[in-house]
Amino acid sequence: MIAFVIRRLLQAVLVMMAVGFVAFSLFAYVGDPVAIMLGQDFTAESRRLLVHELGLDQPFFVQYVHFLLNAAQGNFGISYRLARPVSELLLERLPATLELSLCAAALALAVGVPLGVYTGLNRESWLSRLLLTVSLVGVSLPTFLIGILLILVFSVVLGWLPSFGRGTTVALGWWTTGFLTESGLRALILPSVTLAMFQMTLIMRLVRSEMLEVLRTDYIKFARARGLSDRAINFGHALKNTLVPVITITGLQLGGIIAFAIVTETVFQWPGMGFLFIQSVSAADIPVMAAYLVLIAFFFVMINLVVDLLYYGVDPRLRIDRAAAAGHGH
Repeated sequence: MIAFVIRRLLQAVLVMMAVGFVAFSLFAYVGDPVAIMLGQDFTAESRRLLVHELGLDQPFFVQYVHFLLNAAQGNFGISYRLARPVSELLLERLPATLELSLCAAALALAVGVPLGVYTGLNRESWLSRLLLTVSLVGVSLPTFLIGILLILVFSVVLGWLPSFGRGTTVALGWWTTGFLTESGLRALILPSVTLAMFQMTLIMRLVRSEMLEVLRTDYIKFARARGLSDRAINFGHALKNTLVPVITITGLQLGGIIAFAIVTETVFQWPGMGFLFIQSVSAADIPVMAAYLVLIAFFFVMINLVVDLLYYGVDPRLRIDRAAAAGHGH
């Protein structure tokens, strides 16, 4: 187990170094940070001083190592657009993105798993067929279109829910939350549903296909032959084995939800990191773009690591395979 964790951590470090290289390359090949910071009127001397101050006169590899060391300490420099430390800007926006992403993930699981189980156990019912047809629409429609349609129906036509913003938030130290106010909760509904729609349909179809696969296995037939009730077979045996791949997909989808919240945040003007990233792209604010890339990669890597460990814990076959491999090695 310890060797497994160490190997995964080393892989995570290598991935982060590769992402750091891509993020750092933005500084070298996208725009001219000195010209952006100095504006239109500057002298050769002021340019030379700023180049030296930013360390841009050093070799590429030296700059890259400095970038990695600073990034490891959470220091990504100063935003060109807002003239504030990038780490401060991201910390301000982080609660909004995480709350939206976690709500979307919880909604996708809470709806996707039961619907997947239902459609798997009741293949021929009209409701199952209707749910599968609707799920195809959920998978096919792009996120921004789902968001716009929800705004049109629930904000413009019915006037039930706000169409943009985060509502009233409460500060708990440096963390700001919308969970403690009515307007914050109402503002969270439409973007959460929009962001959860694709993951919800994906989880539902995955659980259904896994459920059908497991129900055809020999040990389920043996359990039926022993006279176990349908409830014990479906939920005690079949569902438990179905959840192994679901854990993997759900974990990776959580990383995807955080990364791809960009579109939802832009549609709903949600003040999260994704919306900040879009604003930074339009202004060529490279420190913010680089920091966002590194942070999202960090989320993906950590979630992947947790999923691997959960997978290792849930699926006994992995432990047996590794023990057998270790035995052959000796």
